[in-house]
Amino acid sequence: MRKSLLAAATVTAVACLALTACQSDNDSGAKSPTSQAPTPPPADAPGNAGTDPSPGAVAQALGEPSRTVGANSVGILEITPTTVVYLKDAGGQTSKYGTFAVVAMDEKSLSANPAAETTLAKGGGWYWIAPNGSLIAESMGNAARVALGKYQHSGAIDPDTHQLRAKVFDLTPAQARGGKLIYTDGTDSADRWSVPAKDTGPQVADVRAELNH
Repeated sequence: MRKSLLAAATVTAVACLALTACQSDNDSGAKSPTSQAPTPPPADAPGNAGTDPSPGAVAQALGEPSRTVGANSVGILEITPTTVVYLKDAGGQTSKYGTFAVVAMDEKSLSANPAAETTLAKGGGWYWIAPNGSLIAESMGNAARVALGKYQHSGAIDPDTHQLRAKVFDLTPAQARGGKLIYTDGTDSADRWSVPAKDTGPQVADVRAELNH
């Protein structure tokens, strides 16, 4: 389903942009293999969302882009997680379970319509997959209270624009020993990225500076 929606949205975007003499400055990107989506968490606790529903699914490397369908099947978002940092204290908060994993990303709208992420409440959103396969939903523990500075963005992204964003996961020390990041889009398709066990990526210093104001 996602493949057909991505194709249809791309055709629509090209036609619209041609009429307005506009053209995206970057139409590159790759779509990772899909996998089964997680179930929304019932409560706030470490590993609150159960276990990885597709443990054999292939994950992209941190820094690789993926084209996803927007919320309510509207628009296309190209999502590129670029950087991960691990901290006990971040953005005015202390981790409830021991360690915050903060993943910075660049998100760009590639369609003629504004595109937004699908949220946990709508059956999508972001999860951390720990080394033992347990799932942790974003914003659990004290993660939602972390002030992210210039990475504090949400909502729809306008056509041919991008935003720097960050996702925060409140993890136990064992869950923070690397893992995978999984995002479920507007077609219930999941994309994954492997996440190293130590601070990694081009924005490590910048993310740390924003979180330590």
